[in-house]
Parts: sequence; C-alpha cells; structure tokens
Amino acid sequence: MISANNIFIKYGDRILLDKINLVIGDKDKVGLVGRNGSGKSTIMKVIASYINPDSGEVIIPGGKTIGYLHQDMDLPKGKTVMEEALTAFDEVKKLERRLVELNEEVATRTDYESESYSKLLNELSECGDRFHILGGESMEADAEKVLKGLGFKSSDMSRLTDEFSGGWQMRIELTKMLLKHPDYLLLDEPTNHLDIESIIWLEKFLKNYSGAVVTISHDKQFLDNVTKRTIELEWGKLFDYKASYTDFVNLRIERREILEQAYKNQQKVIAEKERTITRFMAKATKTKMAQSMKKQLDKVERIEIDSADNRSMVLKFPPAPRSGQVAVESYNVNKNYGSLEILKDINLKLDRGDRIAFVGQNGQGKTTLARMLVNDLAATSGEIKLGHNIEIGYYAQNQAEALDSKLTLLQTMENAAPAEMRTKVRGILGAFMFSGEDAEKKVSVLSGGEKARMAMACLLLRPFNLLVLDEPTNHLDINSKEILKDALQDYDGTLIIVSHDRDFLAGLTNKTLEFRDKQLHTYLGDINFYLKKRAMDNMREVEMATKAKKALETKNNEQPELDYETKKRLQRAVQNAERKIEKLEDQIAEWDVKMAKTEFYEQPDSQKQIEKYQDLKKDLDKAMEDWENAQAQLE
Repeated sequence: MISANNIFIKYGDRILLDKINLVIGDKDKVGLVGRNGSGKSTIMKVIASYINPDSGEVIIPGGKTIGYLHQDMDLPKGKTVMEEALTAFDEVKKLERRLVELNEEVATRTDYESESYSKLLNELSECGDRFHILGGESMEADAEKVLKGLGFKSSDMSRLTDEFSGGWQMRIELTKMLLKHPDYLLLDEPTNHLDIESIIWLEKFLKNYSGAVVTISHDKQFLDNVTKRTIELEWGKLFDYKASYTDFVNLRIERREILEQAYKNQQKVIAEKERTITRFMAKATKTKMAQSMKKQLDKVERIEIDSADNRSMVLKFPPAPRSGQVAVESYNVNKNYGSLEILKDINLKLDRGDRIAFVGQNGQGKTTLARMLVNDLAATSGEIKLGHNIEIGYYAQNQAEALDSKLTLLQTMENAAPAEMRTKVRGILGAFMFSGEDAEKKVSVLSGGEKARMAMACLLLRPFNLLVLDEPTNHLDINSKEILKDALQDYDGTLIIVSHDRDFLAGLTNKTLEFRDKQLHTYLGDINFYLKKRAMDNMREVEMATKAKKALETKNNEQPELDYETKKRLQRAVQNAERKIEKLEDQIAEWDVKMAKTEFYEQPDSQKQIEKYQDLKKDLDKAMEDWENAQAQLE
C-alpha cells in the first residue's frame, strides 16, 4: 500500500496540491481525473519520486516497485525495437547472474545446519521466485507478445526505434513497463497514441493485471473498462469515489449539490454573525463579547466552492473566408513508403461546407492523407487540387509537442500571429484560460492538456475556410473536448477530423470516410450513422469485427461454398439479430434520456433500474455477437 500524506505543492502564488492525502492499495484500479492543469500529472510524479513536494511525504513499502509512464520521453537511439524492449529485463538478467552465483555457492557448502546456510537458501528461493515472476524463462517471447498487442508487426522488431514517431515510441516505453511487472503501474494518458484495437488489448491486460493501476485518462470508455475507483483533483483538493467513471459523474453531481447547499447555509450563518459582531462593536458594553464572537468565527472551517469550477475556455473560430464550391479534390492518388503501399487510387472530392470524419485503424493512411491534403506530404503519384481561395488551418497529431518550450505563451502567440492580430493575442490567451501572469509562463511548464489548448489557440489567429484536425482531442480534458466540439459545430467552413473518439465525433460531421485496405469507404452521415450501417455499437467493436472477419476469411479460404439451406438459415439469423439490435438500441436510447436527469437517481429503486439498463446492454452485446458470427459465416 502506497500512502501519500499531506502533499503540498505551490507554483508561484498558485496552490496546486493543498495538503492532500491518498492511499493506493496493492490491487486498486484507479482513474485519476480532473481539468487540464489541475495537478494530475504532478501527483503521479510525486508518487513516482520524479519530483519532491514542498511538504508532505510518500511512503512506499520496502521491496515494492513502481512503473511510471509519463507523457514526455526520449528513447535512446541506435537500438532496434526488440533490443529496446528487452532492456526491461535488466533486473531479470541481474537475477540470472545472481542465481548462478548462489547455486555455485550452495554446491560447495557443507554447513547445512548453520544460520548462514539457511539465509543462503532463502535468498536462492526469493531470487528464483522473482526470476519466474518477471518472466525470466521467456523474455523475448513475452516482449514480442506485448509489442504485437500494442500494434507492432513482426517486421517492426528489427527496425530502429529512431524510425518511429513519438506515439510509437510511447508504445515501446509502455511495453518495457508492462514487461517489468511493477507492483504499481502509473500511466499518464496511455491511450493517446493508440488505435482502438491496441486500446482493447491494453484494457484486457490492465483488467487482469495482478498489481495496482493508476491511470490518467480522458477516454471515458477506457476508464469504465479498467478502473473501479475514481479520484478527482479539483482546486488543489482530492475527492475519492469508490466507483467507475460513469458512476462517478452522477455521484459528483450529488456531491456538488450537497456542497453548494452547505456553502449557502454556512454563508447565511456567517453573515448573521458578522452583523451581530458589527452591532456589538458599536456598543462599549459589548465590545469584549464581540471580540470573543469574532475569534470563534475565525476558527470556523469555511466551506469552499471552487471558484474556477465553471471557468472554461471560450472558443469561437473566425468566420470562414468565402471559397469556391469545391474545397479540395484528389485524382488517383497513391502513397508508398518504399515497397509499403499505404493508399491506392484515392479519388476524393470535398465541397464547400462538407464536414468529414476520417476513421479506421492506425496505419491505414488517415494521417497520411490529411498531410497530403494540406501539402505537408507529397503523394507518390496522382494529383491533389485545392479549390479557389482555400485557406488551410492544420492541427497535427504532434502540434502540442511541436511548440517551442523555451518561449513564453505570449511570445508563441506573437510569433504565430499576423501583424493585425498581435494586439489581440492576450485576449485570445485569456479565452483559453491563460490570463494575467500566465502569458509570461514558459511553454515548458505547461501540462500536456495546457499545451494542447495553447496549440489550438494558435488556430484562432487567422481565418481559415478548411480546417484539418488530426486527433485534436488528445490531452484535452472532457470539459475542453465538449467546448471544442461546440465551437466546431458553429464553424462555417469545411472540416476534416481524424479521430477515434466516438463521443466527440457524434453529430459533428455529415460524412464518414473509413480507411480500410488502402481504400476509402464513404458513409453519408455522422459517426452514429456509420456505426449503424456497420451494425455495431461502438468504434471498438468495428475494429474487432474487421479483425475477426479477416481471420475468418484466411481460415476459410479453401472451404467449399455454403449450401442453399445453410445460407438461408444464416440470412434469417442476420435479419433476426439486426431487428433485435435495432429494438435494443431504441430501448437503451430511451433509458439514456431518463438517466440523464438528476431526479432519476433520487428514486428509491434507481439501483434496480440501473441493473435493468445494464442487462439491456448485455443483451445488445450478445445480439451483436450473434450478428457478427452469422455475418462472418455468410461472407
């Protein structure tokens, strides 16, 4: 059990962590949530001993190990992916050498009854157990298994780490961490650079992990699938809920309402006492009594409501300049990296005002095409044409990381702004919650989410009529995601968004382009329309179904064609499953409306109703599984 006691950290005049206390059990699965800049990464760094608090202490039991995956990393160069992954076994290799030494010593000893011989055997046993736990017998096989689970191919194992982007390097670092099997895993935004298939693998791994897991994440579904306890950091304070994220949201509303009422009541009492004190101070005979009452009032522990709780960035994109009817076109575009073909014969036409979502597994070419459309990457062959008067605003996956850490926020904005906008940069910074002295902060001191907000602020310096956003929600907290979504819904230009975030994409686009097998597959609706057409409940199941389908196609490649009766039976099964899915989705949608209202949780039987809702979700999962199996056999 890790114990953090009275942790206090202050940056300038701002109290980041105000004497917080935290206990993490050996088997806990904890989600750490809060606004960007609330101190989530800081408390992780304190627990991992990366930084020291101004006061307070962290107590870690002897012999317990901590693995910390942070957002900023720099892998050493010159090693292959497999070589770097195997560095996780440095302890194992030391144990192996020590086991050889111990066995040699045991073989030469004859003092079997001595205390030193007993100690020698105990150390041998402990080293052997630890060697086994850390996978000493199967190091390379285990490393390959984890690497493949996180998206690496067999051909990647011999490639140098230098060849991979920051996101893929994060996966290598995560691999090393998982292979070390620390007693406590601290993961700071582990899903940011993962595709959905890899997220699914990680979820399963963490759910079955034998030690404790503490993760910072803004992926609601990931938190629900992995964690059973949610800790919120707010205004320097810590609030602990024995609940998954979804349940926490409802409990938080209840806590907030109770706190606000208690605050109002206390303020009323304080005001009455202050009036009495003022009245008594005016009378010489009651001055002593007034002073006594004032001392008592000063000792009262005041209830605080986070004055910054409702503070949020104000995001509004400038009106889009008028453009021609066609925003961008591509003709027979191909993209190869050496012998690797990524995209083939891509023909695409985007009209003015189109709102497009790029979806699909990592490595299918979403970012590649986005970069080619904004002229950040050349096509291997084919042609890309921009329409008349097109002005492009581009937010890359690494946009936040690309900021110059040596500059202040104000300098960053002034360097990016055209001359006519330089007088407005402080106002834009304020709209993104960087007000007053914040403008003079160095970029280097910002959290990942704050850097993302900063990079997004730069997009407001010029008017664009074509916005291309590649994973814009990475590092953003849930509140900031919603604000960005609202701003994009009001944006009057042409929009392309690369994302795996279903909640964010829902209702935001009017076309969905799925990248699959080097081609584009067009769906004339938003993400929910796309999912319905694929008869799936969520993006994860889409990718799992695609993988299952490919595996089945390979397996059944030599099998004879289905007979007529079998086909008819399977077709009926597909139709029945689709009808059942549609009915269950409608029922769940009705429940979602009911459960969105606060009064639902005030009902005495709300828990039973929630259980009914969960049963409906399970029925939907089963119906989708039946559909998937029948559909796969037909295909």
